[in-house]
Amino acid sequence: MASENAQPPVSYSRLQELTTAACERALGSVTSYNHASTEEWNTTIINTILGTLVEETTPSAGDGTHAQPPFKYVVNSTIIQHAPISSGGSTDPSVTGRRGMHAASGAFWSNEKDGMWSYKYSAAENKGLDVVVGIIWIYVGDQR
Repeated sequence: MASENAQPPVSYSRLQELTTAACERALGSVTSYNHASTEEWNTTIINTILGTLVEETTPSAGDGTHAQPPFKYVVNSTIIQHAPISSGGSTDPSVTGRRGMHAASGAFWSNEKDGMWSYKYSAAENKGLDVVVGIIWIYVGDQR
């Protein structure tokens, strides 16, 4: 019962902005896929998005208590290497192949308050990889 109809904690355009910024932070200087670096890239993407969402959605607590955001968040980042077409193993985007991928998610939740959103970071294509990020938000109410 997944739905992208629920209003997100920040606007959809803001979700795209912060996700793009997180991907650029992790992959800005990358020129090609390097499997040994994927854990670091994913960690940077995920932690940057989580940190921004928590910061932007946590209400200020004027009474000295530590406020919590009204949502719990789940961020998933998948990095996929483009397959070389020839045995030469070129990483040149113009001669690399594409791998198929299909991902799906489902949830049982409140369609009015909870939701999910996915995004493909298209700037990674010229680096020989695809990056797909999913964000899930679950409303937990005022947590003061």
